[in-house]
Amino acid sequence: MKKQRILIVDDVPGNIYILWEIIKFDYEVSVTTNGTEAIELAMSENQPDLILLDIVMPEMDGYEVCRRLKAAESARDIPIIFITSRDKEEDETLGLELGAMDYITKPFSPGIVKARIRTHLEVKQHRDHLTELVEKRTAELIKVREEEIQLLEMTTALSFELNLVRLLAKIMDTTQELLFADRCTLFLHDEKTGELWSQVAQGLATQEIRFPAHIGIAGSVFTSGQTVNIPDAYADKRFNPAVDKKTGYKTQSILCMPVKNKNGRIIGVTQVLNKKGGPFTETDERRLRAFSAQASIALENARLFEDVLNMKNYNECMLESMSNGMISLDAERNIVKCNKAALRIFHESESPFEDEQGGVLGLQDAGVLSRIRAAVFEYNLWIHNSISKVMGTRKADLALDTELRLADGKSVSVNLTTVPLTDIKKEFIGCLLVMEDITREKRLKGTIARYMTKEVADKLLEDSEAVLGGQLQEATILFSDIRSFTSISEKIGPKETVSLLNEYFTVMVDILFRYEGILDKYIGDAIMAVFGAPFSTGEDPDRAVKTAVDMLRALGDFNRKREAEAKDGLNIGVGINSDEVLSGNIGSLKRMDYTVIGDGVNLASRLESANKLYMTHILISEFTYRGLKDRYICREIDVIRAKGKKKPVAIYQVLDYHDKKSFPNLSGVLDLFHEGLGCYRDRKWKKGIERFSRALSLNGDDFVSRLYLDRCRYFSEHPPAENWDSVWTMSSK
Repeated sequence: MKKQRILIVDDVPGNIYILWEIIKFDYEVSVTTNGTEAIELAMSENQPDLILLDIVMPEMDGYEVCRRLKAAESARDIPIIFITSRDKEEDETLGLELGAMDYITKPFSPGIVKARIRTHLEVKQHRDHLTELVEKRTAELIKVREEEIQLLEMTTALSFELNLVRLLAKIMDTTQELLFADRCTLFLHDEKTGELWSQVAQGLATQEIRFPAHIGIAGSVFTSGQTVNIPDAYADKRFNPAVDKKTGYKTQSILCMPVKNKNGRIIGVTQVLNKKGGPFTETDERRLRAFSAQASIALENARLFEDVLNMKNYNECMLESMSNGMISLDAERNIVKCNKAALRIFHESESPFEDEQGGVLGLQDAGVLSRIRAAVFEYNLWIHNSISKVMGTRKADLALDTELRLADGKSVSVNLTTVPLTDIKKEFIGCLLVMEDITREKRLKGTIARYMTKEVADKLLEDSEAVLGGQLQEATILFSDIRSFTSISEKIGPKETVSLLNEYFTVMVDILFRYEGILDKYIGDAIMAVFGAPFSTGEDPDRAVKTAVDMLRALGDFNRKREAEAKDGLNIGVGINSDEVLSGNIGSLKRMDYTVIGDGVNLASRLESANKLYMTHILISEFTYRGLKDRYICREIDVIRAKGKKKPVAIYQVLDYHDKKSFPNLSGVLDLFHEGLGCYRDRKWKKGIERFSRALSLNGDDFVSRLYLDRCRYFSEHPPAENWDSVWTMSSK
């Protein structure tokens, strides 16, 4: 049996020798004298099973080594036992808080060292075994869930197919895919002839096959109503091998099951041949039974649709030639007919309603009928009142420039004329709704309202030529962007990506509008927003900062909801800058957009990107900071020089969205960081190292403190030039 590997990390040869002697016979032992090499060994392919780690070492102490290993995904599960001559409770507490498993003080007791190593290795083995079991069970559950989703998608696809021939082919193809079979045939019962028939037979040249409903395996299943699962077809007397001989096909396994309608009556038989990899199982029977139940509903719908196609239509050619939407209702207010123009107005698909002549069809799709009925009689009571008026007076009623609310939550502007319908005897038989879509006439206002609040849109429409023509003005620009969105979208696929973005943008834009910001544009997964253009509120920097803070808070709720649904959360960065910008309608003669441009816009974008460098979420420029009227939890974190610019800019981190859990000891960390930043700029490297180290001891996840700690350590060994001004030059745009 291969020995387990122990890594000893200590800069004292005597300690290494003692530990080596204690464990060398029981384990494979490797040694290093510094923290950097220890991290490399721990993160290598041949990583140790346990680490004995000294605390006091030059360059990098054991606490820092432990912190870095626990932060690395590939090494965080390696048990760490601290070895030290210190015997203070606070030292032991700090080690355990950092993730160490144990704490052994010098001088070493061989029995204690061996016992603790053995104990923690056994715990790790048990934990690894449990992890494997959990992963295996999770994989099984995921597979079951994927099969359920696959079945749901397949049955959903069938529900939209109303052509009987195409539906039969889809059912057979889907069954074949669902059960990993070689062939599938769906036989339906013809009540007039007493036969089982299939218009599409996989693997056969004939277009249709028919036989008496009591013949063969399919006939036996139809008459008995019992499922037949045959592992070896040639061993079953009911199988007719002459069919194979005629076609040259070799039948091995057969699964044959009755298809029943919603009333329990058998309407046909599904026969599946030759499962790949072996005979059909009980699981296959359950899946086929569930799918057949849904397929039977689709078959009933398709047959009903064929009956509807044979009904006499109501002047369909004339109605279809109309550009206005038309819906006819009978005397009981049931919707009878609907032309394509009406379907477009109600945002419904046209394809399910086209017959062979392209005429108008009755609404037999329950979902579409339900949505249009709801729009006519529930969401728009004014239409209901107009119909009642016409039925009572037998005179036409006209409604101009009225909002029609649809079932999908959207609305269109229409002119509606409600006309009474009478038969040849002048008796009342129903109503005709004639709708003229005038939405385009109100497009300008509707478009503007999507990018700004109603109040701002109304102001803009009152004096659009002045503000849209272009003007210089003070404004605050906000950029937000989702981190690593490319990898997220590749993982979840295009359909889920669009759904995720729609849900995310809805939350963020609602917050933006709450503070009267203007949505300038979406840039992929990023948002560009403007505060103060075309109209200033007098507190635009505050509104932008409050928007960013609420975005981060809302993102926390958003992520918790996704985590509850076993979905990945999102991480965003926000950059804000205030400056004089040029605003107006910019573009070509064919396409123009209202937007803002200028160096102030570019700096806001770069601040958003700079969050990646500082591992922050909200960065604002000194110009925005000086314009704030309310008090916020901010800290200056650097003075930067954007690429291509000479004048440096101070930048601040906004921390108001944090709580005690997300940023422990916030006040203490900020005080120490402020002192450390002063030391850094005064070239007092040792004092800076001490302040930033203390800040990290209060919050080890404060990356900004860690960044400055590394800078101080670097400059303590490589002092900057005499003209060094502490400004950090950004290397990217």
